[in-house]
Amino acid sequence: MASLAMALPLLPGKTEAWQHWVQEMAGARLSEFQASRKRLGIFREASFLQQTPMGDMALLYIEAEDIARVFQGLATSQDPFDVLFRQQTREFFGFDLAQPPAGPPPATVFDWRAD
Repeated sequence: MASLAMALPLLPGKTEAWQHWVQEMAGARLSEFQASRKRLGIFREASFLQQTPMGDMALLYIEAEDIARVFQGLATSQDPFDVLFRQQTREFFGFDLAQPPAGPPPATVFDWRAD
């Protein structure tokens, strides 16, 4: 299993709308979210809000068998929820999941687990 953590700067004025979207995914859209994540091979996903002097950040943590497959699936899926998820990502963070990201993915520098 692989894991990925990312810090994503929220666009100015988008924090409240992002929080509402996260609540919607955990509530009214939970079955769509779960089906999407199962299709993508995600075992665990957690989002956190970090408020900083430089602006609000969404912290994302994912566990999956194949992280590259997850992002390929998010980029190409035509499932209505995944299409909406791409649109929301563009609205809140200003980047398009359908385009290759600039630069390398986050690198794990320390990963401790209890026995």
